[in-house]
Amino acid sequence: MSKALIVDDHPFIRATVKHLLQLEGFVEIYQAGDGADAMQLAREQRPDLIILDLAMPKLGGLEVISRVKALGLPCKILVLTSYLAVFFSTRCMRAGAMGFVAKTGELDELQKAIKAIMSGYSCFPSLPTSSVRRDDLQETERQMIECLSDRELTVLQKLAIGLGNKEIAEDMLLSHKTISTYKTRLKEKLRMSSVVHLSKFAQRNHLI
Repeated sequence: MSKALIVDDHPFIRATVKHLLQLEGFVEIYQAGDGADAMQLAREQRPDLIILDLAMPKLGGLEVISRVKALGLPCKILVLTSYLAVFFSTRCMRAGAMGFVAKTGELDELQKAIKAIMSGYSCFPSLPTSSVRRDDLQETERQMIECLSDRELTVLQKLAIGLGNKEIAEDMLLSHKTISTYKTRLKEKLRMSSVVHLSKFAQRNHLI
């Protein structure tokens, strides 16, 4: 009897994915709207498959993947997100996910990914190579993004949508001081002096 856990803060997405999982023979299907509930259900129910969005309240998707793997739970994780693969698919792979599917794709792409992962294969998109020349600014900023840790990237995204330190701390289940440290580190790494510049950087690179 296969178990699955769907983690997404949009009920419509959860309902669509649940229907697809039922067609694939999953009998027990659990749902969570945020990362904290996802961790609780993952520990209690130990699902065979977790289908996970990256943009969520109370622990983002990358943090959930890391925590699931740190606990040694035998869950296969498939990321389903609107974030760009060029910046996030490799991070998800490194964290321990087995697949990455864009929400902008067709439903059969998700279905194929589920089949592949449950058969023991990984399923990640082919990323464009450097044969397509980017301008120097794009290339430099992409390299800067790749140098950020997963948590730094998550803090950058939350700052870019206008959240303050206290809100980010509550959302990521971290201390206010820790978020302040991450903000300082982001400014140093990205060589920017203000949150406004960080926000424009995130928007320019389609991180939000």
